[in-house]
Amino acid sequence: MRYFKLLKSLAVIAALATAALDAHADKPTVIRIGVAQQGTGDPPTFGGSPAATVQLQQRLEKEFAADGIKVQWLFFKGAGPAVNEAIADKSLDFAFQGDLPSVLARANGLKTHILLESGVRAGIKIAVPPDSDIHTVKDLKGRRVGIFRGTNLQLVVDNALAANQLDERDLHVINLDAASSLAALASKGIDASTNDYHLYRLRDQGLAKIIYESQNDGPQFTRQSHLLVTDDFDHAHPDIVQRVVNAFVKGSQWSSDEANRDALFKLWAQSGVSVAEWQAEFANQPLKGRNSPLIDPFIVARYKSVAQDALKLKLIRQPVDVDSWFEPRYLDNALHAQNLDHYWTRYDAAGKPAS
Repeated sequence: MRYFKLLKSLAVIAALATAALDAHADKPTVIRIGVAQQGTGDPPTFGGSPAATVQLQQRLEKEFAADGIKVQWLFFKGAGPAVNEAIADKSLDFAFQGDLPSVLARANGLKTHILLESGVRAGIKIAVPPDSDIHTVKDLKGRRVGIFRGTNLQLVVDNALAANQLDERDLHVINLDAASSLAALASKGIDASTNDYHLYRLRDQGLAKIIYESQNDGPQFTRQSHLLVTDDFDHAHPDIVQRVVNAFVKGSQWSSDEANRDALFKLWAQSGVSVAEWQAEFANQPLKGRNSPLIDPFIVARYKSVAQDALKLKLIRQPVDVDSWFEPRYLDNALHAQNLDHYWTRYDAAGKPAS
């Protein structure tokens, strides 16, 4: 009898060991995160968002070190369009990118879900040479203008043009990535560059003057960025997805704390963008407003607007279902677990604080 009990006990132990091995084998050996911009330095880094904070503080690497899971941050000079190609090739598990390129990818059948926002209500800037006779958006008519097409800069530029009774056909548009646009503006190879915070450097060097900043026209003239996950990875590793989201929420909270403003800009300065440039980018803006991870009515409305504009401009051929694209349950879990349910302000579709 004891012999059979011993055999039974050994069988149970063997089964548990096998289950443990299977569970371990089911874990990914690496988590691959695509970043829709060119990194700076070795290893490459970036700044300007809670996602950058997570990378610079190595929050994911620390989270998964005990599991033996490596984290790869993969940067793409080709920005959103290049990230979409990597997702299509199944070379990425997560991606940090902007609203328009993700909409284009979804319209073309890429299976992803948006987990949280990371860098919202960011404007675009238009700069011209210091001696230019261009003073307003309307003055861009007929001029050589650098626009990085397919990125989340493009639609904000188009909306700013439309507000001034113009569209891209009224300009001589040259499709340039961010770095090429800066170089072309500095050498006066173009008459204007539509870009982001990188234009502050040219301004401070006396090589450009900024004539327009879109966020001054209201939240509808801003762009949003997010963290998304591929459906395949989500279905295979929901526990890993939750832990990734947990780390991003912690990074978002740290990046939103005004007590960390100086430390945040010094951290982001490792990306090659100076503290002074970050101070200019976030001047008169609360960190919580720009670094919120929330998927609120404003965010949903902006993505719907981007999808509608992309269809109207024939950037996509069919409507995009935005509502089913968001997967907020991981974010909700993280907010509740970290007692952050009411930390960030939720905004309504018009961009006003929700009551």
